[in-house]
Amino acid sequence: MDVLSVLLHQRSRKIGIIIPDVVISEKHSDVLEITEHPVERPTSSGTGFVADHAYRRASELVMEVGFSGGGSLLDMVDTSAIGLSVGSGPKEIYSQLLELQRSKEPFDVVTGKRLYTNMLIRVLDVTTDRTSENVLMASVTMREVITTQALTITGASKENMTQGANTSAVQDAGVKSAKQPSQSLLSQAASAAQSIFS
Repeated sequence: MDVLSVLLHQRSRKIGIIIPDVVISEKHSDVLEITEHPVERPTSSGTGFVADHAYRRASELVMEVGFSGGGSLLDMVDTSAIGLSVGSGPKEIYSQLLELQRSKEPFDVVTGKRLYTNMLIRVLDVTTDRTSENVLMASVTMREVITTQALTITGASKENMTQGANTSAVQDAGVKSAKQPSQSLLSQAASAAQSIFS
């Protein structure tokens, strides 16, 4: 890569509104859950499609990212000690990631391969050692929230239906108890005939 492309290269990866300085790795995971119960084979004409044989699980993304520490404004003097620095430091970035996780509000993630929507931070791993004291190296595991929208439709009232009793919605009619069926007319006639001829 030449110097000009390095200078003009813009960082395109984002976690919500947080832009990492470096992305070490991205691991994309998309799983299709396939049921184990037997399903009926569709007919040759294409009818009879079975929809419950598989379903998509929520997408998951693991990003290994790094954020550099805020630098001094002047080369000769350390201005970061008095609070004047360029960019956010590791503590500020870490607290921004924690706030993004704890807000539980879905956000978008831009990676090198695709755009994710409705993501939440499931796991935020940060390790600090002697080599990474002044930077933030984090492993961020994010999972998609699959959303749906319910639609409520109200039906016509029973009075406005041509067959209101047959087509109206199910209503609570109280507790019912079973009772013995009464003797049918045929069995009554048979017992009466038997008593006459006996």
